[in-house]
Amino acid sequence: MPAKVKDLVEAAHKVVPGIAPQEAQKMMGEGALLLDVRDGSELAATGSAVGAHHVPRGMLEFRADPDSPLHDRELRPDRPVVLYCAAGGRAALAGQTLKEMGYAQVYNLGGFKDWQAAGGPVTGPLDPGM
Repeated sequence: MPAKVKDLVEAAHKVVPGIAPQEAQKMMGEGALLLDVRDGSELAATGSAVGAHHVPRGMLEFRADPDSPLHDRELRPDRPVVLYCAAGGRAALAGQTLKEMGYAQVYNLGGFKDWQAAGGPVTGPLDPGM
């Protein structure tokens, strides 16, 4: 039977531990990378967590692989990574991918709304007049 997205996300949640926004902020203070895997249009519409680095989920493998010409130096297998998206599903799938790529310390913050609800600082949405 073909896998359904619900099954894939459920399996990813089992591999990538969840983390509270307060713990994520503490880890960031110790050098962890807060990674926003939403699409650029979502960031433009809603803003993002202060201190978050953006890599859309569709580019994650290319940015995370040190041997890729598109590698992002912020992504290192020895650096803890805390991911978030809009609701937590893409973050879980992205976290599972990073673990498969050798990233040992990967955590799922959940959704941007979770960060906001916990009082995490955010940047505003982009000014459409710019």
